[in-house]
Amino acid sequence: MRGVVAAAVVVLGVTGAQANPVADFYTGKNVNVLIGYSAGGGYDLYARLLSRHMGKHIPGRPGMVAQNMPGAGSLKVATFLYSVAPKDGTAIGTFGRGMPIYPLLFTPEFDGTKFGYLGSITKDTSVCITWHTSPIKNWNDLMTKPSAFGGEGKGADPDMFATLIRDGFKAKLKLVSGYPGTADMTLAMERGELDGLCGISMSTINAAHSAWLTQKKINVVLQIATEKHRAIPDTPLITDLATSPSQKMVLDVAVAPQTMARPFVSPPDIPAARLKALQEAFDRTMKDPDFLADAERMKLDINPVTGAEIAEIVKKLYAAPKEVLQQASAYMGAK
Repeated sequence: MRGVVAAAVVVLGVTGAQANPVADFYTGKNVNVLIGYSAGGGYDLYARLLSRHMGKHIPGRPGMVAQNMPGAGSLKVATFLYSVAPKDGTAIGTFGRGMPIYPLLFTPEFDGTKFGYLGSITKDTSVCITWHTSPIKNWNDLMTKPSAFGGEGKGADPDMFATLIRDGFKAKLKLVSGYPGTADMTLAMERGELDGLCGISMSTINAAHSAWLTQKKINVVLQIATEKHRAIPDTPLITDLATSPSQKMVLDVAVAPQTMARPFVSPPDIPAARLKALQEAFDRTMKDPDFLADAERMKLDINPVTGAEIAEIVKKLYAAPKEVLQQASAYMGAK
C-alpha cells in the first residue's frame, strides 16, 4: 500500500510540474529588455519602469534586465529582435512607434506584422518643439524661416516627421541626423546647435522636462497625433493642415502609430504559450499598484494599449492603398 501511495505522489508531482511549462521555463532565467535608444529619453524611462515590475507577473518570476541598444533611430534593435534575438521568450524590446511601418516606407528589412506585440504603456502626442532662443516660434515661422532640426536616423520619428514637414509642406528646414536619442538632441537644442526637434513626446516633456513648459523654455510648434493634447489646445494638429484629400490620407498614415506610443514586442515565432504569458503579464503590470505608484513618482503617463490592439493597427497600416504608402514614403525620407 505504501508503494502505491508513493507512486501516486510521483505521478501527481509529474502532473503538477507539467501543468505550467511556461513557469518551468522561466524559473531561474532572465528576460532581456532591449531598448532602441540611449539612456535618459522617454523610451528608456518607460522600459526601465516596466522592467522593475513585469517579472513578478510572468509565470516563474524571471528577472528583467534592461539593456540599451541605440542605433539608427531604433532600427538596430528592431532588426536584432526580428532576426538575431532568441525566439524563446527570453528577449523583448521597445523601439520607435513608427518602426513597425518602416518596411512600408523604406526597405523591407522585416515584416512589422510578425512581431509579437505585448502592448504599449501609453498613447501619446508627439510634438515639434524649438528652444526659446530660436527664431522659430510657431508653424508660420517654420514654413518661412530657415531652421535646423535634429534626427536619429532614417525611419526614426524625428527624421520622418522633419522630412514630412520639409517635403510635404515645403518648409525651409534642414535635418541634422545621427543623434543617439532624444536626450542628445535636447542638449544640442539647448546649446543652440539645433533650433529644435520633431517627434518628442508630451509624456517625455512632462516626465523629464516639465520646467520647459512652466518656464516657457520651448515653443510647441506642431502636434503630431490623432487628436490634440489637452495641455496645448492652441498648437495646430498636423492632420488639420492638410491641403488636399490625398495629403490628408498620407498624414493619417504618419500619425497612426502614435496610438502605440511606447510599444513592447517579442521576436517573431516565439512559442505561443510564452507569448500569451508575456502579453498577460504586461496587461497585469499595467494595473499593478506598485507599478502605478512608481509611474506617478516618475511623472510618467499610463494609458495602456493592448498587444492585440497594436497588432490590429499594424495590420490595417499594411493594408493601406499602395499609392498612399508610396506618397508617404516619398514625404518621409525614402528618397
